[in-house]
Amino acid sequence: MVASGRGLSRAMGALPFPAWRRAHWEARGRLKPAYDAVVIGAGHNGLVAAAYLQRLGVNTAVFERRHVIGGAAVTEEITPGFKFSRASYLLSLLRPQIYTDLELKKHGLRIHLRNPYSFTPMLEEGTGSRLPRSLLLGTDMAENQKQIAQFSQEDAQAFPKYEAFMNRLASAIDPLLDAAPVDMEAFQRGSLLQRLKSLSTLKPLLQAGRILGAQLPQYYQVLAAPIAKVLDQWFESEPLKATLATDAVIGALTSPHTPGSGYVLLHHVMGGLEGLQGAWGYVQGGMGALSDAIASSATAHGASIFTEKTVAKLHVSSGGNVQGVVLQDGSEVRSKVVLSNASPQITFLKLTPQEWLPEEFVERISQLDTQSPVTKINVAVDRLPNFLAAPNAPGGQPLPHHQCSIHLNCEDTLLLHQAFTDAMSGWPSRRPMIELCIPSSLDPTLAPPGCHVISLFTQYTPYTLAGGKVWDEQEKNAYADKVFDCIEAYAPGFKASVVGRDILTPPDLERIFGLPGGNIFHCAMALDQLYFARPVPLHSSYCCPLPGLYLCGSGAHPGGGVMGAAGRNAAHVVFRDLKIMWSRTD
Repeated sequence: MVASGRGLSRAMGALPFPAWRRAHWEARGRLKPAYDAVVIGAGHNGLVAAAYLQRLGVNTAVFERRHVIGGAAVTEEITPGFKFSRASYLLSLLRPQIYTDLELKKHGLRIHLRNPYSFTPMLEEGTGSRLPRSLLLGTDMAENQKQIAQFSQEDAQAFPKYEAFMNRLASAIDPLLDAAPVDMEAFQRGSLLQRLKSLSTLKPLLQAGRILGAQLPQYYQVLAAPIAKVLDQWFESEPLKATLATDAVIGALTSPHTPGSGYVLLHHVMGGLEGLQGAWGYVQGGMGALSDAIASSATAHGASIFTEKTVAKLHVSSGGNVQGVVLQDGSEVRSKVVLSNASPQITFLKLTPQEWLPEEFVERISQLDTQSPVTKINVAVDRLPNFLAAPNAPGGQPLPHHQCSIHLNCEDTLLLHQAFTDAMSGWPSRRPMIELCIPSSLDPTLAPPGCHVISLFTQYTPYTLAGGKVWDEQEKNAYADKVFDCIEAYAPGFKASVVGRDILTPPDLERIFGLPGGNIFHCAMALDQLYFARPVPLHSSYCCPLPGLYLCGSGAHPGGGVMGAAGRNAAHVVFRDLKIMWSRTD
């Protein structure tokens, strides 16, 4: 639902914001009947795969269903004059090699680093001239300790040790992200040569073990235990624990008390930007500008990218080899290999003729956990939120906390668990967990002068509502109103500042972006769906049971987030196989 009217007219004022046009990518020249490689879907992983393959001399075409490239990493103008990162909204996890190899800065990528990066206001009464407390975290450890000391002196002393502990684990996991998982199939059934080649895939695991050393048991607990248990061992103050716990449950239908939630936290802290470990930032022009930079790198080397070209099915030869794709308009495009950036469910259950897949494999794919708690709300406002815990400047200019991830209803881990419990009963959370970001606080190109775009990443909302209800406009607006009421309690006047909103429930995220169940990771980042087992056991090295078909999206190792690793890793596996194929035909 997009609001309009008096508020929008006020926002636009006498100086209308210059019209902004969405980027439409079209291939240079006409569609060819054949390519070396076809990529299904122009999400960021698909674009990364295409860019790497084309640089390696593999003639590659990308077919995108929507009118705009980027998958979930898109910029769209929903309310006139306001440019939203409509789905994904922050950057940190993109692998450093991709920045360098694809020359993304040369192709226009600009990033606004955030410092401070986290702001958690308390919903409490101020006393006299004293404001409600808040927790502001950034890159200055001394300042972080001062902030934490408001709630606990002991926690302030423990925080640097906790950060060092988590950073060590992140550095151990890091090498595993940039290589295919250990090929267990080759070890078990491959030829002697294949087994010897597979030994190289053990190197990242050995590196990880060497870094963790004797502390491996403690680190194993972080990955396997509920994050609440891990944090209780470090800290006593609930505002700090709840703030840290948000990274363990965000995008996941899990509670801080769910075993294995620690890995999701790790997944969100092992990124970095411009050499700063753990840094997050906003992309200049929105997340679509990142996709545009990757696409520009790909097309500069000769790749072809087509929008509004839906792949209907894979073309499989009588011998059981993938030979290309059939588009929705009936045209057939031949290729030696096909890489699917679509989810495992769409790839194997909708696009692949079922007679070519083993029944057990199909069953495992259909059983993947794709549950999602996320409703994303994009909001256009005519002024900055004015938080009781940190009042706005007299001139209305952004203050340091406005650039942060602002955590609301996050004073206590019990609040997060209660919000989760509501969703497990089939109802939207009564007090949703809200991560509020204002990218226009650092990038004024996103909104008219004086106005701002706000991203609300909220949970928990079930895909299927209880009581026979469905996510119609009435239910969507009722939930958005509840979220806005929560924000209003922290920042009075917020609701009056709203001039437009775009509400994306789990079914909307599935329909628009092809995210199964609305899951931003394609399938849950649970321990039973990671590394060896992503998407399913014995099929974790990007190859598929059908020769010539590869998975290159978030449903492949190492999983979701705007990381690009799955696309890069898959491209290298494909190029290895193509070299073998070409050597046999020479």
